[in-house]
Amino acid sequence: MKIPLLLIFVFLTISCNQQSKKTISDDAEIKKVSDGFSFTEGPTSDKVGNLYFTDQPNNRIYKYDIAGNLSIFSDRSGRSNGLYIDDKQNLWACADGKNQLWKYSLDGEKEIVLNPSGEVNFNGPNDVWVHQNGNLYFTDPIYQRPYWVNEHDTVGPQSIFLLKNGNPILLDSTLMQANGVVGNSKENLLFVADIGANKTYRYKINIEGELESKTLFIEKGSDGMTLDANGNLYLTGEGIDIYDRDGHFLQHIDIPEKWTANVCFGGENFEYLFITASKSLYRVKTNVNSVR
Repeated sequence: MKIPLLLIFVFLTISCNQQSKKTISDDAEIKKVSDGFSFTEGPTSDKVGNLYFTDQPNNRIYKYDIAGNLSIFSDRSGRSNGLYIDDKQNLWACADGKNQLWKYSLDGEKEIVLNPSGEVNFNGPNDVWVHQNGNLYFTDPIYQRPYWVNEHDTVGPQSIFLLKNGNPILLDSTLMQANGVVGNSKENLLFVADIGANKTYRYKINIEGELESKTLFIEKGSDGMTLDANGNLYLTGEGIDIYDRDGHFLQHIDIPEKWTANVCFGGENFEYLFITASKSLYRVKTNVNSVR
């Protein structure tokens, strides 16, 4: 039986379109950059493309530069988890062991911005993103770490907060356990993963920096997250799942570790996706790059 040429053409067109939407080619190499860590987290890149990430149990922030050199940026990081470098090249660190947010210059000078006295009972700031206008958003779930010096015995809203003019503002009290957060400054969008409810939400950021127009983006939670320049969202956990700007599934990327904690774009041309996964750091070349 002969298959009509029109059907062959339609099949090939659909197949090509599906391939063209993939942000990571099927034959792209998942390269292990470094290993031997206890638990990697919080990747972020500076304006050059140098990568910074944490090894939380070992209380360290590492730098992996565009030349391929690995060095220790800080060995007293407050057990930092999520990191983010803002447009002014400040490195923000969720020092959850201290219940604080720290701001580093890239030459290593540190300022405690959130809860400098240590008296406020946060659960443990986990992930952070900074709008180009300077407004900072952070999540505050509770994960009692075995290496914390003191127990965080007061559990408040495990939600998303806005840090504005030094004051934390609770934005959505309905979230069960917020974790990953990432945004798009130009479109004034914020994505928050409620890992406790296994959902990820999209919000519109209003002129005051607060959140409105909450919509369910996808019935799936995430640890860390990132966005690319096409509006695709990358969720982590058991590997990486990528969704387009409308929430349609694009592809899954297997990572050879038990848990994939977080992702970000970096490298000289921001064409590599860096992946913090359990005891290792990976990277893979993509067909896109990042968005701020």
